[in-house]
Amino acid sequence: MAAAPEASPQGSALTGVIALLGAATLIGFAPIFVKLSDLGPQAIAFWRLVFALPALALWLAIERRGATTAPKRPDRRAMVLAGVFFSLDLAFWHAGIKITTAANATLLANLAPVIVTAGAWLIFKQRPSWGFAGAAVLALGGAMLLSLVNVEIAPERLPGDALSAMTAVWYAAYLLAIHAARRGASTPRVMLWSTAVATPFALAFTLGFGEPLLPATPAGWLPLIALGVIVHAGGQGGVAFGLGRVPAPLASLIILFQPVVAACAGWIIFGEALTALQIAGAGLVLAGVYIAQRLRVRGAVRAARERGAQAS
Repeated sequence: MAAAPEASPQGSALTGVIALLGAATLIGFAPIFVKLSDLGPQAIAFWRLVFALPALALWLAIERRGATTAPKRPDRRAMVLAGVFFSLDLAFWHAGIKITTAANATLLANLAPVIVTAGAWLIFKQRPSWGFAGAAVLALGGAMLLSLVNVEIAPERLPGDALSAMTAVWYAAYLLAIHAARRGASTPRVMLWSTAVATPFALAFTLGFGEPLLPATPAGWLPLIALGVIVHAGGQGGVAFGLGRVPAPLASLIILFQPVVAACAGWIIFGEALTALQIAGAGLVLAGVYIAQRLRVRGAVRAARERGAQAS
């Protein structure tokens, strides 16, 4: 892995925040590409991973060519677990969305930051402040408002709702595993390993659900390639990069910017109207993310001043 220049903790964290916002923007286009595909959801997930692999391999090769120091010893267990968790995240999300509504699935999947925050506290000793908790409630409330307008409560939806709730668990576990893996490995290495592990699982789920594996037309490959290169390699790769510089709870909160992008993209591309409730929700998400980041910066500055005072 190439040696990085020395940077201040604030500068490093800011780079991570910018990367996460960019990543959330790219991931926000995932529903658009999924709608443009004529394949079933499990097959879409499989091809997304397949087309991401060459892009990630190229990224890793470029990084190694410019490396000036030997790479750290990677945590292979964390990288493998990340792949397993991500394959389960995709499978449960796509299976749940077939039984319940997209709004229900999105609402429940957005609970991931709660699980990430609890997991980071227990595993990495990253205890959240009361200020961060308030910002998280604000952002989570906004994310829920974005999908609440279309939520349906019905007994026949409960199995799908349960699968969607498990999606939040698997995605939270994936983020925590990526966060652990990034402590000893570069972004492209972590992404290539986790994607390679997830791919055979995605193929097994596709075959198990009996979905057609190939698109009906040559044009059907285009949204699949976009999902692999733009959403997975670019979007999830940006998430992995950010998780190497930003605490996992803050990273999971920033990713809530994704449904804001998805809602805006749906409005622009498909003419899906935004209600006043959804616009308010988007505003709350942005406010929560901004407050959480400002609290993070203030905490870093305060810690730096305390270290300076102790040194003098």
